Amino acid sequence: MKYKLTERANPQDRTKKKLYAAPVYDGKISKPELAAEIVNVSSLSRGDVSNVIENIIDIIPKYLLMGKSINLGELGTLRVSFTSEGVENASDFNVGKISGVRVLFTPSTKLREQLEKITFEKSE
Repeated sequence: MKYKLTERANPQDRTKKKLYAAPVYDGKISKPELAAEIVNVSSLSRGDVSNVIENIIDIIPKYLLMGKSINLGELGTLRVSFTSEGVENASDFNVGKISGVRVLFTPSTKLREQLEKITFEKSE
């Protein structure tokens, strides 16, 4: 994977800047391209694969919003997380203090092992 160096404030001392490595992304793969790749390695038709991808896109948010974590096998797990302001007493808390809602992805052991083998090269 390629990287580039970017200058950013040091998190420990914001008055000083340091160079940090940042990934260089080499484009995006669209849903149709992903479907075509899956068709090439399976016995499914393009329509079948596209249908499954569309259904996953529709169904995953439904379960995340219900508070479920979603185990995607050897890919990993998705779950919702958030932060909140702290309060002294439970009676002082309201849902307006919850913020930073995001989806977290935890890679599977197999994916983590594959990521450990990644090699890096500096982008020109």
